[in-house]
Amino acid sequence: MSSNVSYKKIIEARYNLAPSQLKVLTFANSNYLHVRDFLDRPLKTSDRGVEVGSANYIRNSYKFFIRAKSLTSGQFLPEINTEEIKPIRPQVFVDYKLSEGDILISKDSNIGESVILDKDYFNCMLSGALYKLPVSKKKYYLLAFFKSSIFKDQLDLMVPKGATIRHAKTLFLDCKIPLPNQENLDDVISYVEELTKSIVNKEKEIRKKNEQIFTLITDEINCNQKNEKFKFTHPRLNDLQIKKRLDTGMYNKKYQEQNFLIRNYGFGTSTFKDLGYKISRGQNLQVSSIGRSIYTDFIKKNFYKLALSKYFSEWMTVEKYIYLGNAKKLKVVNKGDIIFSCRGDLGRVAIICESIHGLITNIDNVHIINNSADINNKIFVASFLNYLRRTGYLNQVSITGSGANSFTKYHFDHIIFPNFPSGKQAEIAKIFYNDVRIKNMNINDYYKLSCEWDAESGVYNLDLSLKKLKIHLNKTLQEISEGKEIKIDFSFINSGV
Repeated sequence: MSSNVSYKKIIEARYNLAPSQLKVLTFANSNYLHVRDFLDRPLKTSDRGVEVGSANYIRNSYKFFIRAKSLTSGQFLPEINTEEIKPIRPQVFVDYKLSEGDILISKDSNIGESVILDKDYFNCMLSGALYKLPVSKKKYYLLAFFKSSIFKDQLDLMVPKGATIRHAKTLFLDCKIPLPNQENLDDVISYVEELTKSIVNKEKEIRKKNEQIFTLITDEINCNQKNEKFKFTHPRLNDLQIKKRLDTGMYNKKYQEQNFLIRNYGFGTSTFKDLGYKISRGQNLQVSSIGRSIYTDFIKKNFYKLALSKYFSEWMTVEKYIYLGNAKKLKVVNKGDIIFSCRGDLGRVAIICESIHGLITNIDNVHIINNSADINNKIFVASFLNYLRRTGYLNQVSITGSGANSFTKYHFDHIIFPNFPSGKQAEIAKIFYNDVRIKNMNINDYYKLSCEWDAESGVYNLDLSLKKLKIHLNKTLQEISEGKEIKIDFSFINSGV
């Protein structure tokens, strides 16, 4: 970061002497282009979305509105759920012809966040906070830097602070994108693009396989129903005495319909106790319990890895860990254990398929433990819990009177599992965890072989590979910005995460 301020810079800042407006991020590498130089043409107003207003949000529609919050820092693809994409009145829809491969960037709120579209979204429009960028050449190279701190730190310095919501306008066009500073410049750019394309494909495969698991569970239940018919009943005194609560959704029609589908499954049902699972609270991290601790986002030797539910993904993996230093022996999560969130992010699930030294979670979560069940059954149990969360079943069972939905240990008695045949459980488990050997790769066949590996591997394995790939990509981008020579190498694939 430059420590000198020129008179020209003060003029460009319109005589604003605020230190935040005069800071400039500089690179050791002077070979760069601006974002605008990557575009096929100058950005137009028509490339920006429009606001339709919340009055035009409706419950069901065939037209949708993509909000800025669908662009997140951890994902190269947009987050697609009811919070990020809203159904709107078709009369206010504007067709942006959103196609697979389009890059979107946010100018407001979560400024600088970007994604690439994984498919055509012809029935979706953009919010006024988003731009669709007209870029076709070196698109994945540009996207790689968009997702890095190198781009975001520049934009952060450019955008005025102090407002509740920050507005970047089109300042992102002035951000610098470093280029390789060596003779085989084009080869290095291709290398970065291949790595970025591989990240995008892995994210696609993870979402695809997650949908496969959800569909398998749904179809297995629906296609194996007994001849009994559902009948809604209002709660009786006996129901209140059994459930012991009024602040629950277990008396409504939606819950009764979902519960009936599971109980009416042709091969019967089981509880956690029937299956041999035990529920155990996570580690209490309060000072009164374990004394003082040190927390950091950076890997530290002999520190515990803390898995918090806000970092549990929709596909039952842990996106990141917090590192916790503490002198005491804390309660660890073991291989095969399931972590279930009881508060805040209610129902989020993570299953640990491999040994992770010093892994812990907090008291807001529980360990679901069974030392005798095989991995197929454990993955099925975790997958079915994830299914119940997605269908809204867990919210119906939870305590709702305290403002945020929450679970206590006794709530787990109200969760039942369909007795899927072992073959069906194995089919689900293989989609989630399938450790396939990685072949040796080079720049010419990397993406092709990587896609083949992705197609065979399980969600858990793809997630591990994805983390490793993102670490290597960020390291490569940092070296490019420092003007270092980049070696085109794929040996990192077989190294540890």
